[in-house]
Amino acid sequence: MAAPLDDDEISSDDYYSLLNVRREATQEELKAAYRRLCMLYHPDKHRDPELKRQAEHLFNLVHEAYEVLSDPQARAIYDIYGKRGLDVEGWEVVERKRTPAEIREEYERLQREREERRLQQRTNPKGTISVGIDATDLFDQYEEDYEDVVGGIPHVEINKMHISQSIEAPLTTKDTAILSGSLSTHNGNGGGTINLALRRVTSAKGWGELEFGAGDSHGPLFGMKIFRNLTPRFFVTAQCGLQFSSRGVRPGITTVLARHLDKNTMGYLQWRWGTQSSMNTSIVRDTKSSHFTFAVQLGIPHTFMMMSYQYKFQDEDQTKIKGSVKSGFFGTVVEYGAERKISQHSILGATVSVGVPQGVSLKIKLNRASQTYFFPIHLTDQLLPSAVFYATVGPLVFYLAIQQLIIRPYMRAQKEQDLEKQRESSASNIARKKQEAEAAVLLMQESVRRIIEAEESRMGLIILNAWYGKFVMDNSRKHERAKVIDVTVPLQCLVKDSKLILTEATKSGLPGFYDPCVGEEKSLKVLYQFRGVMHQVLAGDMEPLRIPKQSHRIDADT
Repeated sequence: MAAPLDDDEISSDDYYSLLNVRREATQEELKAAYRRLCMLYHPDKHRDPELKRQAEHLFNLVHEAYEVLSDPQARAIYDIYGKRGLDVEGWEVVERKRTPAEIREEYERLQREREERRLQQRTNPKGTISVGIDATDLFDQYEEDYEDVVGGIPHVEINKMHISQSIEAPLTTKDTAILSGSLSTHNGNGGGTINLALRRVTSAKGWGELEFGAGDSHGPLFGMKIFRNLTPRFFVTAQCGLQFSSRGVRPGITTVLARHLDKNTMGYLQWRWGTQSSMNTSIVRDTKSSHFTFAVQLGIPHTFMMMSYQYKFQDEDQTKIKGSVKSGFFGTVVEYGAERKISQHSILGATVSVGVPQGVSLKIKLNRASQTYFFPIHLTDQLLPSAVFYATVGPLVFYLAIQQLIIRPYMRAQKEQDLEKQRESSASNIARKKQEAEAAVLLMQESVRRIIEAEESRMGLIILNAWYGKFVMDNSRKHERAKVIDVTVPLQCLVKDSKLILTEATKSGLPGFYDPCVGEEKSLKVLYQFRGVMHQVLAGDMEPLRIPKQSHRIDADT
């Protein structure tokens, strides 16, 4: 399915905001808003040549917005893809008699054709770097090893490394080649492998894959994998392979059956036959706030039972805490940890593993875009409380220090830099919007004067002052400068029958408005009088607003 445009691309010319109507507005609501703005901006109402020119420009903008939104087909495209969607190559040949749903489908087809032209230039690189660290000397020192050493320093070494990388090369819209390779070393001994996989999407329900590989330790490999949706709630994956070595040919087969048990829960059955035969069943429940897994495996050499739980905080940093317990013939392992988003493309996590007989380990993981960096640190072979304490507290203290000293200052500087780039790139557009807003305010003066006279005669709604933009109210941010514009006249012009209704859309698109602080959070502050009583309200940029309201009333003692 074609991807919708970003919000910034859509809202640069928000037709709904310009007409001040709901996104669900009926034809009657659109027509009423259009007529009102036409009366305000009609060029024939102005004799001054400059005002007449400005009125003609604004009148054309309003007419353009109404033409799009009053056409069901064009509106269907605009609602999903914005103004740019109406200019897509091939749109002009679409039959105008089709329904909005058919128009949407046709547009997506055109988008897919454009994506096909870009397909040959796309790859999807993925990589993993794992560095194993042996730090057991920190906790498992033997006194006899240091009898002859004064002030001996514990020995920490890198005892294993693993590097893997893969890239995808789309051959056609259905065929993809995947090239991957890996290098590993452990205590001075190493090896590597290289694999080539060819994947074909056979239908909307499945795909198949052929794999060829070679390595210096295992020999050539030939494998095949098939995925198939049997029903909307049930799918199967089957994989078989032949590993050639000096000992002969070792076949292997893996089959996975999966079923949606409910909206958020999946059940899996896995059967594996080969060098490590096993049967595994698991239940995975994934919701917006949590992730739960329960699994049981019977096999050679590993038989175990595992349960894990992850809680997802609903914050902008996507913080998660997790814990798991795994017990089997190999022993018992308890793990707990957390992960958090530290930048737009980076996630940092740490997990403490405590097991018998494995000991205590700390695993640090950094995801940067499609690259993963993994650092398993083995602290001790024994269950030492000191190792558990330092493995738990150490990463937390280190993260808080790095967060305060490096990450937050860097993110603030990066945000300012991005805002500055955004301001520079949109400077000409904002200058145009500002000029249009100033022209609209001039054209509104006569209408506003009549509206105020009518409202005063019935003790109605009078906008005394209105400001739109970035307000600084936090004492800790006093060094920042407020960036607001006066929108008293444009708001008064929208008053009708002692009511002002603003829809749920960015207010920068309203007649007489523009964006005074691109990329920053904005609000609308209004001081108004209704029935001789003062009222005040502060509303967010995207919040709907209806005035007057009793809750906006300013008490006499305030």
